[in-house]
Parts: sequence; C-alpha cells; structure tokens
Amino acid sequence: MFGLLGCSSARDMTDFRDTYDWGDLSRVPHRPSPEQRFQARDGTMLLYRSYGGQSPIDLILVHGSGSDSVYLSLLATRIASSDIVRVWTPDVRGHGPSPQRRGDIDYIDQLEDDLADLSAWIRSMNPRGILVLGGHSSGGGLVIRFAGGSYRGTADGYLLLAPFLQHDAPTLRPQVGGWATPKTSRIVALNVLNAMGIRRLNGLTTIEFNLPLARRNGDETLSYSYRLMTGFNPRNYESDLGALEEPTLVVVGTDDESFYAEEFAGVFGAFTPHAQVELIPDVKHLGLVVEAVVPPLVVEWLERSVL
Repeated sequence: MFGLLGCSSARDMTDFRDTYDWGDLSRVPHRPSPEQRFQARDGTMLLYRSYGGQSPIDLILVHGSGSDSVYLSLLATRIASSDIVRVWTPDVRGHGPSPQRRGDIDYIDQLEDDLADLSAWIRSMNPRGILVLGGHSSGGGLVIRFAGGSYRGTADGYLLLAPFLQHDAPTLRPQVGGWATPKTSRIVALNVLNAMGIRRLNGLTTIEFNLPLARRNGDETLSYSYRLMTGFNPRNYESDLGALEEPTLVVVGTDDESFYAEEFAGVFGAFTPHAQVELIPDVKHLGLVVEAVVPPLVVEWLERSVL
C-alpha cells in the first residue's frame, strides 16, 4: 500500500493539450472587482471580490478547480446589474495570487468551514437578506458538499453551474474531459488509510490539472493535495443532492467538454426532483460563465423561486 503512495502521474505533465475552449474567457474583463478579505475562524484573511451594492439577495459564487475567482467577474457583474443581487466571489483557500499553501489546506472539511464563515459574515451585514450559494464546476461540487453536510440549511437556495458531482457519476466524462489527471492508486491507498484514522499523509498530491502553458500567469493552482481534492468534492453525491431541500437551479452547456449535459436531468430528477435543470445549446464548459443568456436566466429564477 505505501508503495502506491509514491506513484507518479499517469502522463508527463509537460505534455499539455487544450482541454477547454479558453477563447471563451477572452470576454472576461481584465479588471475584476478589487480584492478584499474576510477573516476565517483560524484567523486567516481570505480573499474575495464583490459586485453590486447591498441587495435583497446575496449570492456567493465559488470558482472551479485550478483557478481563482477572476474568471467569474463578467458573470458576477452581469448578475449584479439586476440590482436585486449582490455577488460575492471568494478565492477558495489554497488558490489565488497569495495562498498560504498553494493546492493544500489544513484538514478535509476546512473549505466548508471557510464557506460557513463567509456566509455568516455576509448575513451579519444583511440579516434580513436571502443567501444563495452557487458554484461553477468543482465550485458547484463544494456547494453540494456543503449543503449535504453539517451546514445543511445555511442557504436559502443553490445555483449549480456545470457542477462536478463525483468521479463515478453518470455526468462525468473520462478524466473530466482531459482536464484532470488523478493519481488513482495513491487516492485508493489514502482512502484506506483515512478509513483507518490515519491522516498524516493527506498532504500528498493526488490530482494534477491540464492548464496549457499559454494560460498560466502565476496565480494558477496546478495540483491538489488529498485533503483539498477531497474537501472540494461532494462526500457522496446521491446523499448530498438528496439533502438539497431549498430552490435549486442547475445550468449546463450542451457542448460541455467535461460533462455529459444530457445526464444532469436524470441525476437531479432522481435525488433533487424539485431542481430546475436548464441546458444551454452550443455552450461549452467555460462559455457558461460568459454567455449573455445565463445571467438573465439566473436572475429570473432568483426572482421567481427565491425572492
């Protein structure tokens, strides 16, 4: 077993190919909202950006794997322009321009605790407001994990944009469409060790991301430790989705490179039957956060189902 913990990646990480249509992000402004920080329970000051002023609805929108909140700026700006929503885009711990430890956290559930701390802080400033938690890709997976765990009931609604569910979910293309390379044998070994209560090796790298060299600027996060990888994903997507009792909107592009869009309706129909599932024709994974059709769809859902 311990020999497996030293396994190398299944491919040479210098051999990158473009998994996504990165040209979609060329429409994202180069000047997102200024960086601000809130204090988590361990005293760490974590980065976030906000869009819009005080509004009836606060929407926390969590970014996907390997990135930070900058690429969500256009989507956040458009949603906030409705004047009924203030959008908050945090940089998940272990990500962004200046993380404590890039690609790592202190313990598996820390991302949930951070999200709970941000939620409580926002509610303290707008106690009569409505709180909606949202996420794109792995960010959606974190929101699902959060909703199905000890913080169940914290939010008044959920927005899931092409959410990652689990490695064995019917929605997932092989290796997330080529974006991620997991160290499968190491993950299996660490799963066994954690089941035995042994966690001292949870800082080992267990997944790497296929970000082309041309897309790197120094703020990217190219790999995750076991504890960050695990904490960013649902515990069990079936039970976590079953815990979603609040209004839920799921939006996926039909041409998503990482997910089989047509499978989402069946999965959510089985475990979250009240969820509204919308497929956006001819839109890819990253295109979902820049297409002009998405913000009005989100705002209309918020007005009808949450407000």
